[in-house]
Amino acid sequence: MSSDIRLAFAHPSERAEATSGSELRDRISLRDHIREVEIGAFQQERGTLQRICFNVVVEVRLPELTGAGGVDDDVDKILSYDTITEAIDRELQAERLNLLETLAARVAEDILADPRAARVFVRIEKLDRGPGALGVEIVRDREMLSGATTPAEDVAPLVVLLGNDVIGSSALPQALDVLEGSGAPVILCVPLGQADAPQAAHPAAQRRIDLLALEQNAWVLAARDRRCVVVETRTELDWAIKHDRMSVWAPSKLVLDATDGPEADTRDAVALAVWLAEEFNAARVFSVGEMKQGAGDVLSLSDLLASGPLLG
Repeated sequence: MSSDIRLAFAHPSERAEATSGSELRDRISLRDHIREVEIGAFQQERGTLQRICFNVVVEVRLPELTGAGGVDDDVDKILSYDTITEAIDRELQAERLNLLETLAARVAEDILADPRAARVFVRIEKLDRGPGALGVEIVRDREMLSGATTPAEDVAPLVVLLGNDVIGSSALPQALDVLEGSGAPVILCVPLGQADAPQAAHPAAQRRIDLLALEQNAWVLAARDRRCVVVETRTELDWAIKHDRMSVWAPSKLVLDATDGPEADTRDAVALAVWLAEEFNAARVFSVGEMKQGAGDVLSLSDLLASGPLLG
């Protein structure tokens, strides 16, 4: 039992060796790689950098042997240490995460995208959340991922900002019919509602209030037509896009979790719609309603109802 306990807290390289199978594999490792990031599910962890430590071991298939001299001394034939650090960089830059488990799984899957990687151990620890290191360790191998569904080809959505005059119009269902007939999935964005949002003295608090005010108006739109489904996560938006579903964007989570988020005022629905369109590589972004400035081209409601193809 004592050896099991020791092994449970040993470096992942020892864990990899203890659980190795009959197939011969080399191992490369990254030890005590410390980064300062914003991560965590608790409110006090937002807006604060904390140190997290990565220990990663990658089991790789043996390279081809070249006679009695052993392996060919060719850097292009081996899995580089950069594969590990670059996977960590990519996942940290993708979006702000709440859970170490999520980050560990994404780093492992990123590394396993290299066909030379066979099995990955990832241990991540928070160093500043208590008297000791708090962390998780996961193991992933190629067989675990082989049964996953092959990702579908990227589909470019339409991002459409609807004015309040359109949201409240009796012709809203006809406008949605036109958008549905565009041949592309549609993400609807909304401006602030007619009522003024509360004002707060602290900028961070005001940012959240403004985002929540936008989401309130998203629910107003959702109540007008059952096709308008409010979604807030990237996963939900990806699913809606791939399944050609219309969705209404609730912006709080994506904006607050973005590592490279919009710099505009969160009350600026136009800037947020443009940012969302860039994030999802939209086929087109435009606005519908009586507004002086919109995201992309601005169409009146009557122009939309009389329009031809929205793409092309």
